[in-house]
Amino acid sequence: MTDVAVVGLGKMGLSHLSIVNAHPDVRLVGACDASGLVLDVLSKYTGMPVFEDYTEMLDNAAPEAVIIATPTALHEPMIRAALERGIHVFSEKPLFLDPNGGGDLVRLATERGLVTQVGYHNRFVAAFAEARRLVAAGAIGTVTTTLAEAYGPVVLKAAGRTWRSQASAGGGSLYDYAAHPLNLVTWYLGAPESVSGSRLTSIFSGQTDDAVATTLHYPQGTAQLSVNWSDESQRKMTTRITLWGTRGRIYVDRQELQLYIREDAPAPEGYRSGWNVRYTTDMTTAPSFYLRGEEYSAQIDAFVQRVHAKQVDGLNDFSSALLTDQVIKAIASDAMREGGRWSLADARAVTAAPVATPSGGALRVLSGGLRGVARSGRRLAERTLRGRKRVS
Repeated sequence: MTDVAVVGLGKMGLSHLSIVNAHPDVRLVGACDASGLVLDVLSKYTGMPVFEDYTEMLDNAAPEAVIIATPTALHEPMIRAALERGIHVFSEKPLFLDPNGGGDLVRLATERGLVTQVGYHNRFVAAFAEARRLVAAGAIGTVTTTLAEAYGPVVLKAAGRTWRSQASAGGGSLYDYAAHPLNLVTWYLGAPESVSGSRLTSIFSGQTDDAVATTLHYPQGTAQLSVNWSDESQRKMTTRITLWGTRGRIYVDRQELQLYIREDAPAPEGYRSGWNVRYTTDMTTAPSFYLRGEEYSAQIDAFVQRVHAKQVDGLNDFSSALLTDQVIKAIASDAMREGGRWSLADARAVTAAPVATPSGGALRVLSGGLRGVARSGRRLAERTLRGRKRVS
């Protein structure tokens, strides 16, 4: 059994907590949040140890691994506190607001033989994973043009005062939404040479962006990013990637993969020239347990199995997530400039504005946004935990 603790009980934190609580190889030893209401619900229906003080949870519950699902601004100090205690870390995305300090934590985790993982769940979706395999195998030749999109109905009116409406906390569509398709693009194509034409657009939010558009430049072509989380036409988040190559084309989303191969190009095993369609359901290996969605269960299971095996290198580790952070920073920096390109080297050299972090030694989850998320998730917490109690 692996002892795991969770900090941050908003939407994603409650999801992760439910998954690890159902995992057959996990013992949930602690949960931490700023909301007493959420902690009261947990204590009442599960009896698990609950904490308002993060370092107290790390020291007293002594988890082997911690899942961090707090606003992005809190990731760096919380990750550091865990790594310095020899605790394996799963963090929600994006990893850091400022990637400059991320290299130190990547090195610290490597030096101590600690497992790290970041919650880019799309890499555990079978269709996205198959697209990556096909690109790597040269099925469509050299990729010359890519379109990465993400749309959803997140902010459809003047935004409230949660952490997602505050750029300083890591909110906004660039950090909280565009990170997903960007992570897939870097998984497929690697690091871009530069970015240009970046535009962050506020539609309803007063303090941050609701839409993102930019161009990533690669040696053989470009990747266009189009993101809008104020799209009421979408029932939920929709992420899709289209790649055009010298031998064909790939279109992929969560549900299916469409592959077109030119008549004069060799077809990979299992495919033929012309159009091919494969569905996620046909390519997915059933997880040993299931909660919310197979990709969410699969990513937590992968993390748990890596911790058990002490497997430092793995899918979605801190190193790969740090590259996505660097691209995000390049886009944010480019959007603040008038014309020209902002290279990844420039982004790595820029020092981000200082982010206020908890003081006084012990890290507490003190964020008005997190409190707001916790309050909005209270009913979900009660439904989730009551359901868990009935199952057990």
